[in-house]
Amino acid sequence: MDHALWQSVLGEIELSVSHATFTTWFKNTELVDQSAEGVVISVPNIFAKKQFEVKFNDQIKSVLEKNGVTPKHITYTITTSGKRTRVNREITVDAATHQTADELLSPQPHTSQTYTTPAVSPTGNLNPRYTFDNFIVGSSNDLAYTASQAVAANPGMKYNPIYLYGGVGLGKTHLMQAIGNEIIKTRPGTRVLYISVETFVNEFLDHIRFKKKGFSEKYRNVDVLIVDDMQFIANKEKTQEEFFHTFNHLHQNNKQIIISSDKPPKSIPTLTERLRSRFEMGMTIDVQMPDFETRCAILSAKAALSGVELSQETVEYLATNIKTNIRELEGALNQLLAYAEMRGVSPDVSTAEGLLGNVRQSRPQHLTSKQIIDRTAKHFQLKVEEICSAKRDKHIVVPRQIAMYLLRSELHLSFPKIAGELGRKDHTTAIHSVEKIEKAIKLDFLIREQVASIRETLYV
Repeated sequence: MDHALWQSVLGEIELSVSHATFTTWFKNTELVDQSAEGVVISVPNIFAKKQFEVKFNDQIKSVLEKNGVTPKHITYTITTSGKRTRVNREITVDAATHQTADELLSPQPHTSQTYTTPAVSPTGNLNPRYTFDNFIVGSSNDLAYTASQAVAANPGMKYNPIYLYGGVGLGKTHLMQAIGNEIIKTRPGTRVLYISVETFVNEFLDHIRFKKKGFSEKYRNVDVLIVDDMQFIANKEKTQEEFFHTFNHLHQNNKQIIISSDKPPKSIPTLTERLRSRFEMGMTIDVQMPDFETRCAILSAKAALSGVELSQETVEYLATNIKTNIRELEGALNQLLAYAEMRGVSPDVSTAEGLLGNVRQSRPQHLTSKQIIDRTAKHFQLKVEEICSAKRDKHIVVPRQIAMYLLRSELHLSFPKIAGELGRKDHTTAIHSVEKIEKAIKLDFLIREQVASIRETLYV
């Protein structure tokens, strides 16, 4: 099938719908058949099939026609197999020759054709929907929001680079593109470019393999360079070297650099020290998971954009049971609103419970103190007896404090009960431990990752 065609279709659709809508409905689709009579598109489930047939069919048909395909009909088929596999082009660029990036640096056979790296789009590849005005600010992202506004007001002068990191679906892409959109709005003529690091990798390899012209000019002749998902530059030595030179050129000329990643620079494996030091020379900000109040505000705002006013009870039900990230929160809301519209029912709590019960993250009734302590010990490769002992070794104290924090947050045990479960007599030790981990989660990326990892094992 024409994979490039469908990627082009998805690319256009992504610019016209919200990120949550695209992730929920379009991301896991494929064009599986194409003929003069029509096209067949695979979707993951029956609910998605109905959604495409009722709501998105005309939009898909229109975008296909823009790309030169005029199907007589569009058929949606359910495919439950795995998601599309991304090919790591830096490891294997050509399946036939298995050339790596280092091999591609060798002289290539002469070709009479001339290739050029795609030019920068006038809009900088930015989604106009991402603005500061529709970004919900809470305690988890207020620092990132404030710093992003400062960058938009004085690009290249303050916080350069600005490096946002945190888990998926927490609003990093929204903030970065909001900076770009604000700069274009207030400074017409500014050359802004938003890309994923995967695009940079692929165009760099094409530049090497096909001797494509214009690669350096594209990335070094911009005023603002925004790069998403920097973690994927790990293990790509040649690409890191090229990005290092691009970074230096832009920074030395006071051009703004904006970067996002799912982890801080020091936690990206095989990232060269010189690149790491440059990422950390500006402003490095941790974007955290939204708290309950922020999740409620996000749900209310997103529902209002769809012309729906949710009851406070419904908002709180969703905010209580979807705690992972904003993307899944919006996805759950979209499913609820779409289902209610299709069935002609109210998007209330009872509808949400029936539709989204399978994604609830409520505590399983079988979860016990013993399980939390066991899995904490296992995560840190300790014995339960060590965590429950009086030993004060650092490699034991921190896991013990995390276990106390989880007993409090997951089982809501009293402090005396927590102290007793860990073999302590004084409950003030439990109070101190819980408060210490609560603070560490906000400031320490490693602690937050450890707590999240243990918590995940509790609910599998």
